[in-house]
Amino acid sequence: MADKNAMKNKSAMRNKSKVKNKDIAKNKAAGKKKYAVDKTMKQEAEKRTAGKMGKKKYAVDKTVKQEAEKRTIGKMEKKYAVTKAFTEKTDHGKSVKEKKVSGKNTSEKMITKKQNADMCQYAKKCGGCDYQGLSYEKQLKEKQEYVRKNVGEFCKVLPIIGMEHPYHYRNKVHAVVGLDKQKGIVTGTYAEGTHRLVPVDVCMIEDQKADSIIATLRELFASFKYVPYNEDTHRGFMRHILIRRGFSTKEMMVVLVTADNKFPSKNNFIKALLEQHPDITTVVQNINDYSTSMVLGKANKVLYGKGYIEDVLCGCRFRISPESFYQINPSQTEKLYKTAIRLGGITKNDVVIDAYCGIGTIGIALSSHAKKVIGVELNPQAVKDAQTNADLNHIKNIQFVNEDAGDFLVRYAEGGRADVVIMDPPRSGSTPEFLQSLLQIKPKRIVYISCNPETQVRDVRVLQKGGYKVEKCEGYDMFPHTFHIENVVLMTLK
Repeated sequence: MADKNAMKNKSAMRNKSKVKNKDIAKNKAAGKKKYAVDKTMKQEAEKRTAGKMGKKKYAVDKTVKQEAEKRTIGKMEKKYAVTKAFTEKTDHGKSVKEKKVSGKNTSEKMITKKQNADMCQYAKKCGGCDYQGLSYEKQLKEKQEYVRKNVGEFCKVLPIIGMEHPYHYRNKVHAVVGLDKQKGIVTGTYAEGTHRLVPVDVCMIEDQKADSIIATLRELFASFKYVPYNEDTHRGFMRHILIRRGFSTKEMMVVLVTADNKFPSKNNFIKALLEQHPDITTVVQNINDYSTSMVLGKANKVLYGKGYIEDVLCGCRFRISPESFYQINPSQTEKLYKTAIRLGGITKNDVVIDAYCGIGTIGIALSSHAKKVIGVELNPQAVKDAQTNADLNHIKNIQFVNEDAGDFLVRYAEGGRADVVIMDPPRSGSTPEFLQSLLQIKPKRIVYISCNPETQVRDVRVLQKGGYKVEKCEGYDMFPHTFHIENVVLMTLK
């Protein structure tokens, strides 16, 4: 009996030990599982922390990089101010916003502590004249260096031709009409890169007679209760003033851009204007009823005079309508065109293509030297003006084609001949199609006029690879006190 009890006790102890061992094993397994879970949670937490730190570090690095880029761009703008600017070649088809430089505060950077005595009072607010505060000699050096850095790899860059009197040279003046804080009528320009109107009474680069007429118009607008147009509410009447002057003929055109085709009391208004400015030869109403920042609309009404003016350039007479492209600095333009004709080496046996011809100024000026001239222009109104100008000057050996210059040259290259090509494209430069067709025609000489040396160099490289050599480079300061430069490059077939 005792043995049986002993055996029962041993069996019970063994069972108890097994249960205990199972519990220990179970606890160990649970502990491992908990450790694994804790470890996983810890790793996930570390990943999240690392991710946050990484993002923060990336954000900091990105910010540092952006700030560095801003400083670099700022330095480039200060030295060369090469950004989107006043597009003189197509400014009647561009928005007002596009007429100003896209960089920020470029003009303020350009203004030094030692300002010129004749410093413009609007320089910091307007932003139109990037080189205000620099002597004219210094401005020319800046532009010379800019052209040299772009074109200097191809040939020697000759000294830039500046103006003797680099003020009041603009024969085309545009003013925005608006209200000041006291609801008084003001005229001026939009601050650089904005649509904030800066009232301007007198501009150092604009024609002085034009400024005088604009001052009179401000008074008359108030007297006749013409309300300035508001771009936000799309209400109001008077939007813009555009004045064009023939520096040679002294003819003067006033274009009043309105939001409505109705013109209240127009006869009395015109009479009052002419009483103060009898030298105005024509007044045109341009109707712009678009809710955009475009300056000119499509419709014109002649309120007084012929509806156009004329000017003389290189001995030829040119008719200028409100929309016509015509170089804004006539004295420098004449020097530029004479150089282009000289570099072209045109003879009586030569067929010349005047690409991107506008109203035909260059082609007409060189027509007496050539056998035949073909002018190509995309703008239909410009082509009509060009043909009128050819008739005005009794020129018979020139024809004008209303077509994209690239498309025309592709078609012309199939069998046409050209001894000299003079090209004067917009700031964006020429097109690959135009350049390839040019290489197919293989003219003996190419005269490339450009208001943007950077795109000019891009195109010159293509032509150089196609067998042309850069012979000469001459720059002309067409736009004093701004960073713009007009550059002429001569290329000859090797």
